[in-house]
Amino acid sequence: MTAMDDAPDLGGLFRSAGVTGFLHAVDVDTGAEVSCGGDEPVVLASVFKIALMVEFFRQADRGLLDPAERVTVMADRHTPGPTGVSAMADDVTASLRDLAYLMIAVSDNTAADTLVGRVGLGAVNAMLAGFGLARTWVEHDCAGLFASIVTDSGQQDMPTDPAVISRLRALDPARTNRSTPRETARLLAMIWRDEAASPGSCGWMRRLLGLQVWPHRLASGFPYDDVAVSGKTGTLPTLRNEAGVVEYPDGGRYAVAVFTRSYGTAQNQPRADAVIGTAARTAVEHLRSRLS
Repeated sequence: MTAMDDAPDLGGLFRSAGVTGFLHAVDVDTGAEVSCGGDEPVVLASVFKIALMVEFFRQADRGLLDPAERVTVMADRHTPGPTGVSAMADDVTASLRDLAYLMIAVSDNTAADTLVGRVGLGAVNAMLAGFGLARTWVEHDCAGLFASIVTDSGQQDMPTDPAVISRLRALDPARTNRSTPRETARLLAMIWRDEAASPGSCGWMRRLLGLQVWPHRLASGFPYDDVAVSGKTGTLPTLRNEAGVVEYPDGGRYAVAVFTRSYGTAQNQPRADAVIGTAARTAVEHLRSRLS
């Protein structure tokens, strides 16, 4: 079931928060679904790190890399970013698997680009094509994304001028890392069903997504001690995204992908963050009510 006649007015929720929003939610086990623009092309921002994580663990399954291998990331090779290795002043030595943790838990851009260097974007895109995710594509790593913003804006800082933001390739789904809400939710569901890689590797991926530290988007919609929320955020000027899986104590599992674009360019927009959780909860509760 998709875009059902009695589905909640998710578009109205998004508009009331000052954003345009796209959502796809699917019951991991039954396939029941709710969509609000679920097949629209969207900019992934840091949500692309989910696909990178999947290919990293698939290569580990095939013996192409050792997750415990220790690598040193030199301080002069850091990709810009406010968290993890990106924010550190010195050389950092860590295992590849711990870099994957930093990439997911705190969205560390340097950790992600280090893994891209080992895994390869070509391999990520081949994996996505093999899964039938034909509308999901990773165009560039984090350094490439930020370089395009500097080129398009003519400034080193993240722009806030609407005229400048309107010309950023990084915000155009045709020219940057992209997907659809439906395909993003499908990839997450594959992780939760042990289909994206070996069961052991899928277990690792679920663990890493469960360690994400940001509570203000998807998790804000499920403030219950017995409901687990695992996910990955993505943020760029005017864009706030999160994709994850919500698990209930009765065994219900729901993959939800939410992508928003705000009408204004202010960096601090609590309503835009919160509506991701509100819309996700509304969609999941609708799925649960239909099941019952």
